[in-house]
Amino acid sequence: MQIFLSLFEIFFLSLQNIPNAVDLPGFFSDLGDKIGFNSGFDFTSLQNLTNVFSSLSSDSIVSAPILLLAAGTVIFFGVIGEAFFKKTGIPDVAFLMILGIIIGPVLGLIQPEVVLQVVPYFAALALIIIMYDGGLNLDLKSVASTAHFAIILSVVGFAVSVAIVALIAHYGLGWEWIEGILLGSIVGGSSSAIVFGLVRDLKISDSAKSLLSFESALTDILATVIAFVLFGAVLSGTLNVGFMGSTIENALLVGLILGLGVGIPWMYVTTKLSSSKHSYMLTLAILFILYFLANYFGESGALTALVFGLMLGNKRRLAKYLRFSLPKIENDDPTHNQITFLVRTFFFVFVGLLASFGNIEFIVFGIVIAIAIYFSRSILTKMILTKRFSHLDKKVTSIMIPRGLAAAVLATFPLTLGLPNASAYSQIVFSIIMASVIITTLGLGSAKKIPPPDPTSGGYIVP
Repeated sequence: MQIFLSLFEIFFLSLQNIPNAVDLPGFFSDLGDKIGFNSGFDFTSLQNLTNVFSSLSSDSIVSAPILLLAAGTVIFFGVIGEAFFKKTGIPDVAFLMILGIIIGPVLGLIQPEVVLQVVPYFAALALIIIMYDGGLNLDLKSVASTAHFAIILSVVGFAVSVAIVALIAHYGLGWEWIEGILLGSIVGGSSSAIVFGLVRDLKISDSAKSLLSFESALTDILATVIAFVLFGAVLSGTLNVGFMGSTIENALLVGLILGLGVGIPWMYVTTKLSSSKHSYMLTLAILFILYFLANYFGESGALTALVFGLMLGNKRRLAKYLRFSLPKIENDDPTHNQITFLVRTFFFVFVGLLASFGNIEFIVFGIVIAIAIYFSRSILTKMILTKRFSHLDKKVTSIMIPRGLAAAVLATFPLTLGLPNASAYSQIVFSIIMASVIITTLGLGSAKKIPPPDPTSGGYIVP
C-alpha cells in the first residue's frame, strides 16, 4: 500500500512542479528511492524520450507529423475501445480520457494554451454532431411516453446536484454561496455527448434510452444557461431569479421552434434528395446554420440539433401524419457513422487534454462531490422511476452520472472573467468529470451482469 501512496504523491508533485511535461526519469528515480527499489535500470534512455517531447512542445503546437501521429493513435485506440465496449460492455470513456491526459498534461505534446484556443470550435462541433446523432437514434413514441420522467429527473436531479456542490463548497472550502452555486450549475447535469454515446449500444429498453438521452439534453441546457446567468451574478454580486427563468424559457422556445420549423420541411426535402450523393453534406450544412441561428437567438444549439435529428430520424412515422410518400430510408448511413465516431473519439480525448493538476485538495474535493452525486442519483431513481422500468433499466439510470465537455468548457470561463477562486474551477471540475466517468464505467460493468427479463426489449416491462 505504501508503494501506491508513494507513487500517487510523486506523480502529483511532478505535475505541480513541471509546467509542460512530467520529468519521467526523475519520476521513476524518485519512486525507486522512495520505496527502496533499485532495479539497475538505466533511466537515461527515458531522458532522451523526454527531450524529444520537450523540444516538440517548445512551440505552442507540435509539428504536423507528430500531430498526425497523435491523431492516428487516438483513432486507433478509439476503434480498439469501441470493440472492447461491444465485447465486454465496459465503456471506453475513461480509457480515452486517460489517453488525452497522457498526450497533453503528462507528455506535453499539446500545450494547454492551444487546447483553450480551440475549445469553442471543437465544443460547438462536438455538441451539434453528437446531439444530432442522438436525435436520429431516438424513437419519437418512446420520447413522448417518457418525457415526464425525463423532465422530473432532470430538474430535480440538477437542483439536488447544485445543492450538494454548493454545500460542500461553502462548508468544505469556505466559498461564498453564490460561488458554490455557480460551481454546482457547471457540473449539475450529465453530459449528453457521453450519455448518447453510451446508451446507444446498451441492452436496455428503448424507453430507458429515450429517458436518459432526453434528460441529459435538458440538463446540458440548464447547465449552460444557468451558468452564464450566474457568471454575471458573481461579477455584479446580485442574482436575478426572474431573469434566469426567462432566459431558460427563451432557450427552450428557440430550440423547439428552430428544430421543428426547419426539421419538418427538411425531412420532406431529404426524400427528394435521396438519390443525391451529397444529401448528407447538405444536411450538415443546414445543421451548422441552425447552430448559428440558435446561438444568435439565445440557445446553445443543443436542443435545436436534438429536435432536428429527432425529426429526420422519425420521418417514416411522421410521414404517415403529414401524408407524403417516402422512398426507401437508409437508417445506417456509413458517412454519418464515421463522422460521429471521429467526433466522439476525439471528444473524450479532448476532455483529457483539459486536465489540470495543481492542488490535491481540489482533486479530493471533486471525487467526494462525484460520489455524493452518485448516491443522490440512486435515491432519486428509486423515487421517480416506477415499476414500468425493469431492474436493469433502473440500475443503468442510477449510475448514469457522467459529466463531460460542457462542464469542462464552462469551467474555463471563471479564469477569463477574473472571478474569485477562478483557478480552482478547472481543477475541481476535471476531477469531478474523471470520477463521475469512472463511477459510470464501473457501474455499467456491473449492470451487464443483470439479465433482462425480455431479451428483445432490453428489460422493458409492458404495463
